[in-house]
Amino acid sequence: MVENHLRATGFYHVSRIGVIRGFHPMLAALVERWRSETHSFVLPIGEVTVTLEDVAHIFGLPIDGEPVSGWTDSSSEFVQSQGIAIFGREPSVSHNAKSYIKLAWVRRIRDAESLDTEESIRRYVRCHILCLLGSTLLTDKSTAYVHAKYLPLLRDFEQIHTYSWGSTCLAHLYRALCRASRYDTKEMDGPLNLLFVWA
Repeated sequence: MVENHLRATGFYHVSRIGVIRGFHPMLAALVERWRSETHSFVLPIGEVTVTLEDVAHIFGLPIDGEPVSGWTDSSSEFVQSQGIAIFGREPSVSHNAKSYIKLAWVRRIRDAESLDTEESIRRYVRCHILCLLGSTLLTDKSTAYVHAKYLPLLRDFEQIHTYSWGSTCLAHLYRALCRASRYDTKEMDGPLNLLFVWA
């Protein structure tokens, strides 16, 4: 039942991809060849880049549809009300930044779902998608938190598949590569699995 719901949201394929580790030399080589002006890698064979088609094939995310955007309210009241509506309880947030939800808390909530009702299955899938957003698709360097700005997009279960999650993921990758290619940057975040599989 969970698989069918994940398929309906467009997140099934990406949920089957594990974490890829140990490719730091390849990552360093790619970042060194990234050109922010053209959003492409300059290689001996010419310029190449990760495309929306690549995102669709590798992650299976929707690339057509509504943009992943909206009004962001970082107040604790907003985060609490969205959390109650989506998870059925108040989320555990970062003490430093109240608009970030702890991924460990989301995983605990997900794993505690009984999966015996339609709403329980939907809560499980929403939690799973939020974990994917915070740990695989739209990561930051902490990888321990996910921004609460995605909560309103997960609230209406029937609308989750209508957003262009793939283009958001690609834009996040481009932004992460542009940041990582600066001389004063030592780490990189973003959807590294996408980059590794593409390479």
